[in-house]
Amino acid sequence: MKRHLLPLSLLYLAIAISPCWAQDMATTNKHKKPVMAIAVIHPTEGQSAHGTVFFEQVGQQVKVGADLKGLKPHTRHGFHIHEYGDCSAPDAASAGGHYNPEGYPHGAPTDAERHAGDLGNVESDAEGRAHHEITVDFITIDGDRNPILGKAVIVHSKADDLKTQPTGDAGGRIGCGVIGLANPKTIFDGHKSH
Repeated sequence: MKRHLLPLSLLYLAIAISPCWAQDMATTNKHKKPVMAIAVIHPTEGQSAHGTVFFEQVGQQVKVGADLKGLKPHTRHGFHIHEYGDCSAPDAASAGGHYNPEGYPHGAPTDAERHAGDLGNVESDAEGRAHHEITVDFITIDGDRNPILGKAVIVHSKADDLKTQPTGDAGGRIGCGVIGLANPKTIFDGHKSH
């Protein structure tokens, strides 16, 4: 009889602690921060800019990769994160100004002080396409510092001069997309590592 008590006791113990283990796993998964986000860029009224912008959290940095089409050939375009995830206005003015929770002046993405949304410029080729990659440490996808989920990505008609306040004199908004969680299972390998 004693030989059967130990396995039976272990079975009861396993059954008793399994809900605690499941609860710990659920809590761990609930607090896991997302690592990938996407913004699908749609043209504003009368424009043709469109494409995708991917964001990948890698430690304390975010890799940003943009693939855009419908741009004016051989042109630089300001490329920013704006404060509201609202592209409903025909000119995307509903997205508000540059995302700037820290209150810094406008600048280049390499400046120590700049808007959290200052990503510089994208440059189009002869066919009006642009591929742009940048890694920054002043935003997070959904972390404590300058989270970008629910914000908007704006592509501007002109180059950002990286100094004029408050917007870099980048001109009108020609494309807008809201930043949302990306499904890593559906993102093809070409965009997982920028």
